This record gives sequence, structure tokens and C-alpha cells, in this order.
Amino acid sequence: MSDSERPPVQGPHPIRRPVAVARMAERTSRRGIYRPCAVEVDAGADGVPGAVGRSRVESVREEWLVEDRWWTPSPLSRRYFELVLADGRDLVVYREPAVGGGWFEQRC
Repeated sequence: MSDSERPPVQGPHPIRRPVAVARMAERTSRRGIYRPCAVEVDAGADGVPGAVGRSRVESVREEWLVEDRWWTPSPLSRRYFELVLADGRDLVVYREPAVGGGWFEQRC
């Protein structure tokens, strides 16, 4: 067989790779990942959540502050809390003071 008669060489899975990426994108948009939802939080004077909805906060696993885009006209500043609730759920919530100070659940 001459070089002109050979089919072009392709990667190991030329068809499966784009389909997998498309399916992953479909799943993430369907689940709403990275689309925060407003959530009712009862916080103390120090700003630490004491209850989320009707569930009491058992413990705060971690707390962190994200400050980004400070060089732009609309900077981002969020205070995050990873919480363990009385009903056993592990939940990440954050407050964004620049956007009215509301509370949001990271993944809903």
C-alpha cells in the first residue's frame, strides 16, 4: 500500500472524546453546578452562620475569603463557610456584601 492510499492517522478515540466532553457539559448545566442559589442563613453578630434554613449548624469546617478582580470596576469579595449541619449535610455557603449582602449556597 502506498502512502497516498493509506487513511489519515487519527488519535486513539477521535469520535468518543468530543462526545464525552459534550455529555459532561450537558450534565454540569443540567445539575446547575456553579449556579449559586439564594439560601436563608441565620448568622451571629460575628457573621458566622448559626443555621441554614431550618437546620442548625453543628460546626464550621473551614472559612475563607476570596477577593478577586480588584483591578476592575466590579471587584469580587466573598466570605465562604464550609458547614456541617445538624441533619448531616456538608454545605458551602457564602456571603457577597457588594451584592446586597445576601447568602448563597455554592451548589444547589
